[in-house]
Amino acid sequence: MNYYENIPQKEKIKCMLCQHYCQLKEGQVGVCGVNKNENGELKTLVYGHPSALNLDPVEKKPMYHLLPGTTALSLGTVGCNFKCPFCQNWQISQEHIVDTSVDISPQKMVELALENKAASIAYTYNEPTIFYPYAKDIGMLAKEKGLKNIFVTNGFESPEVVKDMGTWLDAANVDLKSWDDAYYKKVLKGGLEAVKETLRGMVREGIWVEVTTLLIEGENDSDADLKAMAAFIADELGTHVPWHLSAFHPDYKMQDHEQTKLGTLERAQKIAKEAGLEYVYLGNVPVHGDTYCPDCGTLLTDRTGYSVTKNLLVDGHCPKCNREIEGVWR
Repeated sequence: MNYYENIPQKEKIKCMLCQHYCQLKEGQVGVCGVNKNENGELKTLVYGHPSALNLDPVEKKPMYHLLPGTTALSLGTVGCNFKCPFCQNWQISQEHIVDTSVDISPQKMVELALENKAASIAYTYNEPTIFYPYAKDIGMLAKEKGLKNIFVTNGFESPEVVKDMGTWLDAANVDLKSWDDAYYKKVLKGGLEAVKETLRGMVREGIWVEVTTLLIEGENDSDADLKAMAAFIADELGTHVPWHLSAFHPDYKMQDHEQTKLGTLERAQKIAKEAGLEYVYLGNVPVHGDTYCPDCGTLLTDRTGYSVTKNLLVDGHCPKCNREIEGVWR
């Protein structure tokens, strides 16, 4: 895809990476701080310059229905197209100074994944949409080598990018941060309808989708909002789409806000189950994240923290009733 369009009458270019669609004059940088109009073309300033690079359990993304117990080479850069006051990676997401001394080509990144016996590459830590040209170049090479590709995203991609993702991306964990569009716009500097559009688009493109909601008491945890979110996932994405309900802990600009109680997560989980969701997981709390067969209740995957202690799936099926379990298993 083309990552920008020319607007000749305004002597600007329009960035096509996310739904901000920033219109940039010569030398101007977008909302994300890392995509620039340079000589009439879009230049991704963080291309080849990751600021975070780690080997993580794939469960940490969180991604529970993709190759359980395997490792993902995880990378992120500086910059973000949102301004979440609770961001846990704000040191890089809200930073715009690029360390060009770190230079890792797409080829080298794939080699690192293979050398470290990773089964996938995860584009995460900050918002990967803002370094999409770099991610895609890595991802296409990774795909050739049999590696899976995972986006951990706020879901503000442009529809053009979502369509393009269908050619190389295997899975995405998408944040559904709130059911209040005014909160999305005023506080996060994004938009709820855009995120819903992305989720629908990813499912249409055949990308495996898991959803995460960071529950913040008093902000996004009302019964009405939780019921609406659960109904949206069940009715428009599918009852098989996993929903990760994660506990907030004080960070960045929300240091004075209380940590989310386990009871709040359990209340949300009950609402999700009542809406028909088959896989609902609690995160950032000391409970098991086990997967059970929706039909017969057999334990399929035993998770303690980010460790898979048992994986009883047989070629993606329940060993007892042979129900096909939705996910990416090979």
